[in-house]
Parts: sequence; structure tokens; C-alpha cells
Amino acid sequence: MEERPGTERMMGLDIGDRRIGVAVSDELGLTAQPVLTLVRKNRKQDLKSLGRLLRKYGCAAIVAGNPLYMSGDVSPQAEKAQAFAHLLREEFGLPVYLWDERLTTTEAHRHLQAAGRPATEHREVVDQVAAVLILQGFMDARRVQTASD
Repeated sequence: MEERPGTERMMGLDIGDRRIGVAVSDELGLTAQPVLTLVRKNRKQDLKSLGRLLRKYGCAAIVAGNPLYMSGDVSPQAEKAQAFAHLLREEFGLPVYLWDERLTTTEAHRHLQAAGRPATEHREVVDQVAAVLILQGFMDARRVQTASD
């Protein structure tokens, strides 16, 4: 079976100071699934862990959340995410796309609540769900753009 042009397995990241939520797309680039929440240790260990996951899932691109202010201005957290995205690009030589992640954590909490997860369990998985929302939003927008081209 031939691969459709413009499809590739991608990794979505919700980058925080203490944790990184990780999601991956299916091979067709249609749906995003949660993988894990990486507890951050140090830059070297974080990159090693992400590199292992990139290889395990055969990802050809990364979509990193870009937490802008509601006004669209760059927040201090967005600066950190952008710097980490640049580091990922240098370390792995893969395309790294920044995706506006405003309100994804709020939406992730809503999804977990709707799924019946107690609020006490949200911390364990909210970053993964946010990573899914980031990656799914990027893929959906890419499909719409491709369809209109």
C-alpha cells in the first residue's frame, strides 16, 4: 500500500516546566492518541527520552504546543516552549511545528471530567490529553488546508 503524500506519523507535545505530555498520530495522520506524561529531569535526559519515543513510534515530525496569551502575544511559557522546540529541531533534525495551544489544558480537564475521571486523577493524564488536542488540532487544520488547495 502506498503512503499518501503529506502523511506521516507525528508526535504532539504539551511542554511544561515539570512535565511533557506526549501523543502520537496514527500512520495516516488522522487521529492522535495519548502516549505518556514525561516527568522532566534535565535537558539531556528529556531529549534522550523523547528520542527513544520518536524512534519507537517512527515519527517524522513534531508538533509542539505554543502557549500564547489570549491576546496572541508571546507569554514567558511560550518563549520556553519555542526554545525547547528549537532544541528538538537541532537534536533530531526533524520538522518541529509550533501550534497555538491556548485553552488546551482547560479543554483537557473538560474531556477528563466528561469521561468520568475524578479530578484527583486529572494531574496524571491532563498533559497527555492536552498533547492529543494540540496534535489533533494541527492535523485537522492541515487536512482542511490540503483539501482547499
